[in-house]
Amino acid sequence: MRDTVIDLIRHGEPEGGRCFRGHRVDDPLSERGWEQMWAAMPATPPWTQIVSSPLQRCRQFAEALHARHGIAVSVDDRLKEVGFGEWEGKSPALIQQQDAEAYAAFYRDPVRYRPAGAEPWEEFSTRVSAALDALVQDFPGRQVLVVAHAGVVRAVVARVLNADAGAAYRIRVDNAGLTRLRHDGQRYALEYLNRVA
Repeated sequence: MRDTVIDLIRHGEPEGGRCFRGHRVDDPLSERGWEQMWAAMPATPPWTQIVSSPLQRCRQFAEALHARHGIAVSVDDRLKEVGFGEWEGKSPALIQQQDAEAYAAFYRDPVRYRPAGAEPWEEFSTRVSAALDALVQDFPGRQVLVVAHAGVVRAVVARVLNADAGAAYRIRVDNAGLTRLRHDGQRYALEYLNRVA
């Protein structure tokens, strides 16, 4: 049987600038974000299925790609971004200004020192892993594009590499960066990470 190929792309730059959007802040793509996404697309897309986060910064592009190329698209709520609790909608600069110690503690140990009200890493990782496994089960031997978020890509890579949350938060994921996995029927392999057009 052919490998299942899963390409993950982080959404382009959203409107509103850099902030912790999580899954409660649902900004659309900016004009630059749309440009980043289209620039990342090959002239002839190889995908037979697109699966998107429900948040509009992902879903709207998935639907536009479907309209342009006729590739089937579906939405999986498990692919929404991690919840950042009280940090949602705030810029890193503002959080550092308000509570530099909490900000530093989060990046030292993102499991123990999450923002108040944030989704626990273990719950987030479990739901993303379930979505990943469903892709392999639902689309065996096919090439699938997943339109999602930096946190989702980090959780997937951490799962594939058996890395912890601390390692996951050290993975850089650029807007419109592409990451590819393969599943040979038994295990996942990371082919490349964060390729930018």
